[in-house]
Amino acid sequence: MLVWLAEYLTQFHSGFNVFSYLTFRAILSVLTAMVLSLYYGPKLIRKLQRMQIGQTIRDDGPESHLSKSGTPTMGGLLILGSIVVSTLLWADLSNQYVWVVLAVVLGYGIVGFVDDYRKVIRKDSNGLIARWKYFWLSAIAIVVAVFLYMNAEHPVETSLVVPFFKDVMPQLGLLYLLVVYFTLVGTSNAVNLTDGLDGLAIVPTIMVAAALALIAYLTSNVNFSEYLHIPYIPKADELTVVCTAIFGAGLGFLWFNTYPAQVFMGDVGSLALGGALGIIAVLVRQELVLFIMGGVFVMETMSVILQVGSFKLRGERIFKMAPIHHHYELSGWPEPRVIVRFWIVSLVLVLIGLATLKLR
Repeated sequence: MLVWLAEYLTQFHSGFNVFSYLTFRAILSVLTAMVLSLYYGPKLIRKLQRMQIGQTIRDDGPESHLSKSGTPTMGGLLILGSIVVSTLLWADLSNQYVWVVLAVVLGYGIVGFVDDYRKVIRKDSNGLIARWKYFWLSAIAIVVAVFLYMNAEHPVETSLVVPFFKDVMPQLGLLYLLVVYFTLVGTSNAVNLTDGLDGLAIVPTIMVAAALALIAYLTSNVNFSEYLHIPYIPKADELTVVCTAIFGAGLGFLWFNTYPAQVFMGDVGSLALGGALGIIAVLVRQELVLFIMGGVFVMETMSVILQVGSFKLRGERIFKMAPIHHHYELSGWPEPRVIVRFWIVSLVLVLIGLATLKLR
């Protein structure tokens, strides 16, 4: 929005040309989203407390979590608001990729909001019925997948980029729809499962968002993309601004979500953030790299799948509790230790993911 204003004002003063630089707008996007989160965070927390919108803790979890009952939840509204406002201010709104990401963020955010509403208003710890949650997440993913497939302008936009191999980039055809679907639905649910401890999900999210910002910048630069042998997608440039908005909003939210948390993001935040990471990875054609960088999310999801599968097939559990962060809690690790060690693992995986861009 302000990009258009700056373009108009350049006829009066050349100094407004600075807003045409992507890196400058990306920095402003970080700062704007972070300031919004920090400013409105206390206001939102107080309002949630007045409305008695507190977290309902399931009685089958670790006993240490029972003290968190009543902690304000739905703090994801703060993250989403900061992301949307910052993006609208600093991104080029003529770029369709920006609107695709915002559509996924808001769509998944609405699904998460309904889920949280049922938990905190109706006091139902199970929230939205699982089949309806997956139906709406799937419906949004399918609509987005079809839209992107129908509007693809170059073959590279529907190709699969395989890490470590610079010449392996098969054309997906209709399989592209499945890739988009599983990336969006899988990532959103993976972040949702990870959001079980204070700050556990938001830090890996901002790490991955920062890495995707760099990838979007490199992908949209013809020289860098040619040097790294990654797809050149000029429309991906504005995704840098969106990623930095996620980064800034996440940092601001972490101020209140760090242990011991003053507010939880809830499903309205986790589903939306997961969907955002998934769709950005799709747009820059790095779904497999996202799988590496988001390894903590993958680990959490796989622990649930293995736990359920093992119990149904063998009648035995693999872990003391799933997702796996609860296993370590029940094994005697203090919550802060689990959180920080998962952060460290996430940082290492993000660096490995970025390394794959060069190791080809």
